[in-house]
Amino acid sequence: MGIISCIHSILFVLMVAQVIHGSEIDLKLDSVIPPNITTDYANFFTHSAFRVLIGADPPTAFKFMKVSEAEFPALNGQGVSYAVLQFPSGSLNPSHRHPHSAELLFLLIGSLKVGFVDANDVLHTKTLQAGDLFIFPVGVVHYQYNYGRDLAFAISAFGSANVRTITTPVALHLAILISSSIKYSVLTEIRQIKCIYT
Repeated sequence: MGIISCIHSILFVLMVAQVIHGSEIDLKLDSVIPPNITTDYANFFTHSAFRVLIGADPPTAFKFMKVSEAEFPALNGQGVSYAVLQFPSGSLNPSHRHPHSAELLFLLIGSLKVGFVDANDVLHTKTLQAGDLFIFPVGVVHYQYNYGRDLAFAISAFGSANVRTITTPVALHLAILISSSIKYSVLTEIRQIKCIYT
């Protein structure tokens, strides 16, 4: 390798190191700590609301619990919030959207059928198993449904400390699902007919 290539390599490494160093978050500068917090910062940065879930009886209907800036002020300025979603067998988190945030769902227990409608009004569905992650892009109408016999338990992360949820009317949700089922049935029948006659 020539001297010029070595110099270019060294300059490249130094530029990358500068970008990495420049993007590191200084918690003291990036956090918004209220002026009335004068003692133990560790308590300010701790939230214990999810402890009630440990050892609790499973719910009888879909249940969610969120932690956003409103419940946990330390999230102010951090661009993140969480929700815990519990789905008894046959339960549905009806169609809704988050206009300013993506949702990253991590399925810990059970199975879920999830779906979202893209900008072209195309319904995308996927069956998830425990351990799967699924991303719902920013602003899309989406849902989750536990079709299994057992409880499903998921955690969702949002790219906003102040995530908003806009629920769509039940009639619209049913129309989306019925439309999808009809399209799927028609496509399945067309495929079967093609197989028979080819």
